[in-house]
Amino acid sequence: MKDNGNVGQALDQTPSTAELVKQLSEQVTVLIRDELKLAQMEMTRKGKQAGVGVGLLGGSGLVALYGVGCLIACAIIAISGVAAAWLAALIVGAALLATAAVAALIGKGRLQKATPPVPEHAVESMKTDVEEIRERARR
Repeated sequence: MKDNGNVGQALDQTPSTAELVKQLSEQVTVLIRDELKLAQMEMTRKGKQAGVGVGLLGGSGLVALYGVGCLIACAIIAISGVAAAWLAALIVGAALLATAAVAALIGKGRLQKATPPVPEHAVESMKTDVEEIRERARR
C-alpha cells in the first residue's frame, strides 16, 4: 500500500488549472517573441542580400548605359561617312527620341491599367470573409 502514498504525493505536485493556464500563457509569449526574432533575423539577412543585388544591378545598368552611348557614337560616325556629321547626329538623335516617345506611351498605358495599386481581388475576398464571420456571429 505504499503506492497510495506516492499517488497522493503525485496529486499534490500536479499543477492546478490556473497554474497550467499561466504556464501556457508564458510559453506562448516566449514562442511568439522567438518567432518574431527569427523573422526579423531572416528579413535582415534577405534585406542585405537584396541590397547587394540592387547595387550590382545598378552598376550593371550604368555600364550598359556607357555601352549604349558608345554604340550611338558608332552609329553617328558610320552615318557621317555618307552625310555631314551634324546631320548624322540629328538623324540618330531623332530616331532615339522617337523610340523613347513610343516606349513612354506604352509605359503610360501599362501604368494606367495597373492603377489603383490595390489588390482588388484580395480586398473583395476579405470583405466576403468578414461578412461571413458577421453572419455566423449573429446566429
